[in-house]
Amino acid sequence: MPTGPLFPAQPIGLSGVGVSTRTRYRRDLHVSAPRRPPPAAPSRQSTQFISQARPSRPKPAGPVAQLARHFREAGDTTAWCRYAEQSADLALASGDDATAVILVHDLLTNADLPPADVVRLTSKVPFCLLSGHERYRELMDALRLVLDAGEPTPSEAAEIRFHVARLLQQTEAFEQSRIEMERALPDLGHDPAKAARAMMFLGLPYGTTTPAAEHLRWLRRVAQVPVSMAPGDRLSIRVGRASGLLLLGEEEGWAEAALIGDDASTAAESQQIMVGQLNVGHMALIWGRHPEARRALTLAVGLADTYQYRKQRRLGQVTLAHLDWLTGDWDGLADRAGSLAGDEELLQPVGRLAPAMVTGLLYAARGDQDRADECLRLVLEQADRHGGAEYSIEPAGALARLRLGAGRIDDVLRLTDEPIRFLEHKGTWIWATELAPVRAEALLMAGRIDEAGALVDAFAAGVRDRRAPGPHAALSTCRAILAQHQGDLLGAAELFARSADAWQSLPRPYDALLSRERQAHCLLRADRSDAALSILTETFQGLSTLGARGDAERVMHTLRAAGVGVKRPSWHGGRRSYGDELSPRELDAVRLLVGGRTDREIAGVLILSPKTVARHVEAAMRKLEVSSRTALAVKVVEAGVVVDSPAGAHR
Repeated sequence: MPTGPLFPAQPIGLSGVGVSTRTRYRRDLHVSAPRRPPPAAPSRQSTQFISQARPSRPKPAGPVAQLARHFREAGDTTAWCRYAEQSADLALASGDDATAVILVHDLLTNADLPPADVVRLTSKVPFCLLSGHERYRELMDALRLVLDAGEPTPSEAAEIRFHVARLLQQTEAFEQSRIEMERALPDLGHDPAKAARAMMFLGLPYGTTTPAAEHLRWLRRVAQVPVSMAPGDRLSIRVGRASGLLLLGEEEGWAEAALIGDDASTAAESQQIMVGQLNVGHMALIWGRHPEARRALTLAVGLADTYQYRKQRRLGQVTLAHLDWLTGDWDGLADRAGSLAGDEELLQPVGRLAPAMVTGLLYAARGDQDRADECLRLVLEQADRHGGAEYSIEPAGALARLRLGAGRIDDVLRLTDEPIRFLEHKGTWIWATELAPVRAEALLMAGRIDEAGALVDAFAAGVRDRRAPGPHAALSTCRAILAQHQGDLLGAAELFARSADAWQSLPRPYDALLSRERQAHCLLRADRSDAALSILTETFQGLSTLGARGDAERVMHTLRAAGVGVKRPSWHGGRRSYGDELSPRELDAVRLLVGGRTDREIAGVLILSPKTVARHVEAAMRKLEVSSRTALAVKVVEAGVVVDSPAGAHR
């Protein structure tokens, strides 16, 4: 599944802000860097801010920022704006994006500036580094007030709409974002480079039901725009085109991605490369090109570390956690995934879905079906609520596979019906890896044989000629399932063997082992028991080593029923017992409780049910020997387990 919105590639610029004296000055502005007051901050009180560029670079000269602060407090708006902008320019020149964003945010949300000044200021700093919906809402509200006032010229209004569209993309309001960008484009002729970026933006297929052909038309159109661009703009367009083409399943996207590179001469270009590599790594995971995914994501996380872009680093870690699940690197993954899923400060709701889904998948593999079902169901509900249809594809497939194993065929068909219709309409079959096999099998079990065959044919046509190992491995599994249902047991066994080899080559060892298990069952039914039991024994050992306890025990029972004596392994990879210590999930719940959250609010953050949250809180109370939630909050703060924060501080 998508691990969060792909970054709309952009030259450095705070797109999407406006002005209004109605917006009060926020002294708790959230950004993605370490929480320490920057030099020349616009407030004497501490401020939280954006991830900064190279910390070793010199900071902007203090006197200009001090003058800006002086005139702001004196009420001299003209002088305040002049010196604040100068201070922001100095900060940007020194690579201190954090200070620049603080200064410009203050101007755009508090100074009553004319539209021309708003347009100029929005091009100064990187808005994409902000974290938290509230900061984006402040900027969008201010910008819309400028539009509503009716003062901007058509070109100024177009630039403001262009910026608002990008802000909406960051807050995962994808359909609204596309509408705003389509409104902006006709009046961007005065800035051909920006018009080209708008076309590129419309080519990104996230969060919209627009057919893939329409997105592809925009991406190919932008490549034909004869615009002389600065290197940063050219790199921005390249990142955007590569991202969009790969999302659409277009092979040409890889040639574009290869041109992004990994070296830059400026901090701005490094940021573009970081964004590009995050996007490429994310798409390589969807295509099943796992070594490329890991290389790109490792590079992106390294750049985010260098420039202290905490939000982007976190998003890279989210995709790496998803990749670790797929490649069987499960040691410590449950704790990492739980921490990422609970990171409300840096990640938007959609960005937390992938690690929460990994948690559910780990529960399923380890045989905890009830918790797996609860977790995956909540992930799917949040995907439907917060994201576009493509965000629901993988959690729907994961939950459907769990319920298929329980024989709940009607549930499987219901869960997969809408995602399959979306893929059929959109034409992006590259995303069907987790969905197509379980949907095809449920259709066969329901007697809808022609529909199952048509689905597999459409999937095959949609990924034909694509170097996409993941979808092709899933297609092999689909064909094996069809053969098994048709009664061709030896043919199905051979196809499941090919499917296992395809999964293993990615590598996806868990899926390879499950295909081996199905190969063995086909051989057993075809009276080839010696070969079947040999395969099952190897499969049992592989699942045990991986830590897939639930699956290993199922295979163990099959072997014992066939007279093969196998010893139940001692499990080292299962759920740890924390004794009197708080588990990571209990700690997450307690931290949010100390911040004043209700069980329902905590459940929304951690992607759990309120009942599960209540169990975590009760367990923490029992371990710390307190009888009330208030006493629990006091005890953990006094013990230094969590840091005190005023009620609602995280909202």
